[in-house]
Amino acid sequence: MARLIVVTPNPATDVTYRVPVYENGSTVRVSDVSRRPGGKGLNVVRVLRTLGEPAVAVLPLGGASGQWVSSMMDAEGISASIVPIAGETRSTVAVVDPVGHPTLFNEPGPALTQDEGGRLIEATVRECEPGCAVVISGSLPPGLDPQWLEHLVRAVRAVGAKVLVDTSGEALLAAARAGADVLKPNAQEAIQATNDNRLPLVSSSDGPVGIAPELHAAVTHLQQLGATTVVVSQGAGGLVAFAEGRVVSQPAVRGVSGNPTGAGDAATAGFALAWARGDDLRNALKLAAALGAAAVKQPGAGEVDPADVRAFEEELS
Repeated sequence: MARLIVVTPNPATDVTYRVPVYENGSTVRVSDVSRRPGGKGLNVVRVLRTLGEPAVAVLPLGGASGQWVSSMMDAEGISASIVPIAGETRSTVAVVDPVGHPTLFNEPGPALTQDEGGRLIEATVRECEPGCAVVISGSLPPGLDPQWLEHLVRAVRAVGAKVLVDTSGEALLAAARAGADVLKPNAQEAIQATNDNRLPLVSSSDGPVGIAPELHAAVTHLQQLGATTVVVSQGAGGLVAFAEGRVVSQPAVRGVSGNPTGAGDAATAGFALAWARGDDLRNALKLAAALGAAAVKQPGAGEVDPADVRAFEEELS
């Protein structure tokens, strides 16, 4: 199978608070706290490791928080190429109560200098080899503009790697312009990123049956910019992939409840794993859907139970 490299441009210390039902403005006693290295890319790496597939994490870290993240990755046995930075690695906080969707507080992260951004690209390229699969996952920290992501995508493609990008906003458009092999936004991210930047399109009535016209228009735009394949996650609506004139849909696993934080990252891990080992598009989507559902059942992001994954794959067959 192709070597897997996962870039997390804006890692974090992920903090999860479990709380009872509460009202805004009240004092809330936290019943349980967990802390772990986080950011979308590290969630992807952790899921891959659970499935027995090693991946190399490439990420910038700085300050006491960055040292803690590094030490915890060592304790987990995560192979990493770390780019030291001057700023302090951020924190994110998820507040999970028994009835509502988790409330997320995401710090912006430290501003990276141009030199630090360049060294992050260099560290990624050093890990690459022809035919490897690079996953770039998450937001860009302050200091790195979308053009930086274009440079990263082009640099790893120049050494023969294939690239999957899971991001949003202007960065998603930049990844498309750079010719990313796969983009994996959710439906809202795809629509929002392209809404103000559309190229002339065919009538939305000409889109695939069952696909919302605004989503079809967004995906068409991303492919016109240069993306080869666009895989869109739709939560309970499952996933749909647009590739070389084909549209392949994968329903979600039904009746799964829990914490959806990180489910999209687990789905990214599943698609990337199947893609790296050469599975066809339909099987890649099935694994992505099974992993996304398995992640919902777990208390923290980046966690799955392999038994759940196997059961959900059978259910989707």
